[in-house]
Amino acid sequence: MRIALLAMTEPAGAGQPFPRAFLRVAGASVAQHQLGMALALECQRVICMARGTSPELIALQHDAEHAGLQFTIATGPGQLAGLVTAGDELIVISEGLFADSAQAVALLDGRAPVVLVQPVEGALVAGFERIDINRASAGLMRLPGQMLERLHELPADCDVISALTRIALQTGVAMREVSATARAGSGWRMIRSEAEAYALEDEWLRSRFGEGSCSSPGRAVARFGVLSFGTSLLHAGNASNAVSAAVLVCVAIAAGLGWFGLIWGGFAFAAIAWLLVEASRLLRAAERHALGQPSPAIPRADAMVWLVDTAFAALILLATPRFPGEPVLAWLCVPAILMMLLVLAPRITGGPFTGWIADRALLGLILAVASGFGQVLLVVRLLSVGLVLAALLLPPRRHS
Repeated sequence: MRIALLAMTEPAGAGQPFPRAFLRVAGASVAQHQLGMALALECQRVICMARGTSPELIALQHDAEHAGLQFTIATGPGQLAGLVTAGDELIVISEGLFADSAQAVALLDGRAPVVLVQPVEGALVAGFERIDINRASAGLMRLPGQMLERLHELPADCDVISALTRIALQTGVAMREVSATARAGSGWRMIRSEAEAYALEDEWLRSRFGEGSCSSPGRAVARFGVLSFGTSLLHAGNASNAVSAAVLVCVAIAAGLGWFGLIWGGFAFAAIAWLLVEASRLLRAAERHALGQPSPAIPRADAMVWLVDTAFAALILLATPRFPGEPVLAWLCVPAILMMLLVLAPRITGGPFTGWIADRALLGLILAVASGFGQVLLVVRLLSVGLVLAALLLPPRRHS
């Protein structure tokens, strides 16, 4: 059995009531990030070294069990040694280590025991432990379970992770250096304080969402908002839930403004709602990555886009007079055709303008201006024709 060993005994700093393993980065504690790493490394069981239970530790246990892992708490080296058999394989993760799971999987590839190390320059200041004159620990190693038997010889108050590192090196376990590329940026850090967690969170968000070109102006605005305010939202927890609630509020305001005749304001709030949906999409992706969760079949953001599209359709109907004798179906077709084309066109067309077609913030701006001039029906028809032409003239989308 492959077992992940996590430690949560060192305080986060002076006056902090909890271990540094429970400092939050991107909406999840460092321990939860390590749990995601354990899942990526295909561990079947998690053992936590802790001084006792706490609400944070119980929440971590629920996360582990929900993911299908066995979970055990050990309060001392003697108890830990009794929980692991000689045939087990142990993944030892140092307290406070924040590392990219993909990098960890690649570095621990193979079946031979290994201790990950790094050059000592800069590593000690960053919080990693010195191994020898030239190397420092990288905070991660794979060991055979039989090595834990030597913990019986050590005092009850010893640092288990440090002791296991010394035991591994004394018994000849190979060292493997973590490359400078893997250690660059936010990919391999030791978190010791609230300030370090907050700074890492900002750097981590920028590394995930701050590069590359956006596919449309609206998505660029959403990404800018996440980079500006996402750190505070994620650090507080439930970031994507809070933004999703704001989407519902904006849709309700848009419906209310439309009902009272302020159609242009309704379109503006529908556009804002879509921007918030895209921001929640980015935040939820960050939260899922932090917890090692796969994307659902239908992401919440996609469902909320449908809600925003419904708001747009209702506002178009409110701005479109129904002529005497006009069938209801013909009246409903005006917004229905436009919204279906907005969904269909990005799926069949390629090229750099595909993102612009799906940009509901841009749509909201156009329709708000059209509403101000009383030309919503004309603009909707022109947009529908434009989308049909785009589907005919733009290169087809390539499907992998």
